Amino acid sequence: MESVAGTTDGTRASAKEGLDGAIVVDTGQVKSHLDQVVRGAVEDTLNKLLDEEADRVCRAQRYERSPDRQDTRSGSYDRKLQTKAGEVTLKVPRLRKLPLETAIIERYKRRESSVEEALIEMYLAGVSMRRVEDITEALWGVRTSASTVSSMAQKVYTQIEAWCRRPIEGEHPYVYLDGIWLKRSWGGEVKNVAVLIAIGVDSEGYREVLGVAEGTKEDAESWRNFLRGLKERGLTGVRLFVTDKCLGLVEALGEFYPESAWQRCVVHWYRNVMTAVPSGRVREVMAMLKAVHAQEDREAAEAKAVQVVEKLEGMRLGKAAAIVREGVAETLSYMAYPREHWRSLRTNNPLERLNREVRRRTRVVGAFPDGKSALMLVAARLRHVAGTKWGLRRYMDMGRLREMDQALAERTTETAETTAAA
Repeated sequence: MESVAGTTDGTRASAKEGLDGAIVVDTGQVKSHLDQVVRGAVEDTLNKLLDEEADRVCRAQRYERSPDRQDTRSGSYDRKLQTKAGEVTLKVPRLRKLPLETAIIERYKRRESSVEEALIEMYLAGVSMRRVEDITEALWGVRTSASTVSSMAQKVYTQIEAWCRRPIEGEHPYVYLDGIWLKRSWGGEVKNVAVLIAIGVDSEGYREVLGVAEGTKEDAESWRNFLRGLKERGLTGVRLFVTDKCLGLVEALGEFYPESAWQRCVVHWYRNVMTAVPSGRVREVMAMLKAVHAQEDREAAEAKAVQVVEKLEGMRLGKAAAIVREGVAETLSYMAYPREHWRSLRTNNPLERLNREVRRRTRVVGAFPDGKSALMLVAARLRHVAGTKWGLRRYMDMGRLREMDQALAERTTETAETTAAA
């Protein structure tokens, strides 16, 4: 046992001596050297590509005598390019007659745009300025100053404002309206600010963000100003508005779009009824209300609603019965449209899901310095979503609506001919 222990101790001692004599690697210097090697390789590769593109434009290599030559070199100029390997210097060839519009420069332009968009996305999403600077230094080797990000944000604000004021083209048979509440700091106090949002489904079945605007609050005047702006920008052909029963909204709709129908969000109406129902009866009453909207047509739904009111009164839920009696007709407007569209028209869920995405972004910020900052962030996020699959994928088959209109027109013509013959 002693010999084994002695051998072990000797091994440890020799190992220690070996470690003491080992070469210590400075990882910082190695990383710096590798960065220089990679950066140099990237720079050499890009400059070779530029030379090759210049040769293709000239149709001859440098100093080559060729009958096919179209142009000759005239020196070069330096241009900086930020890459993941760091900053490199491009020697862009000059030509005497022809312009050299290289693929390298085009890629550079797109990269510059993507970098700006990434910075602004972080800034508008509520990432602190110090964090934005750290991220840019880690990604591109260059620390972006607060003034640079602020300057880029101002440019984007101009683009976002132009997007918010753009003309609305084509008809939008279905339009969803809602407001989202955010917080802003005002005179040392935190107050609420409403951002009003409208999305629509066009005649081809695609969704579009129609408008976003700041409202002092969700009142009649705010909705009136919002709807006036939508109408002035060209919102036409609206068959049905889907909204909650916001204060003043229904009256404003009647003022600007008197010929359009109004659908009250079924989910919000359910919640309104549940405020007058004891917690122990919620599931039972909810099943009764859902049965109303599960009917095959409006006539059957209205008959079912009468039965629900009678049952609620028998359960001594008079207040809930009154809410159902007075408001159920407002929730059945969607039944006048194609059955394939009912699921998307009876609630405001298409816009609610969009609002959840907006809240996910604005929650990072907390309180905005002013209403414009809140509006810009919401609009920026909505513009981004509109350019994704959300706005590029067909949401509804609007051929069903056209078929319904054609069938109705044929029935009207037959009725008129029958009346004239009689």
